[in-house]
Amino acid sequence: MASHPARVITIYSPLQRADLPGLYARVCKALGENAGAPVVCDVTGMTADAVVVDALCRLQLGARHWGCSVRLRNASPDLADLVRLCGLDDVIRPEVLEPAS
Repeated sequence: MASHPARVITIYSPLQRADLPGLYARVCKALGENAGAPVVCDVTGMTADAVVVDALCRLQLGARHWGCSVRLRNASPDLADLVRLCGLDDVIRPEVLEPAS
């Protein structure tokens, strides 16, 4: 069985708490259109703060609902460390790039 291509979703900076419901709705709509596919969140330039971690947690919950997994693309070392510190690194992981054929 062929694997689904990853769905790439860009999260734009700056991200504020008031942005989270709209971001969640946008992502869940995209997930519903491509259920079962992995989701890659491009977090280029995102700060390492509680709002971003909250957003990633919400996205992970939405992804689980649609049978998807969340991976991070272009996470800063500080953001990766914060995700790890929060104990989320087993469900929100850096993207694993496939070797070129």
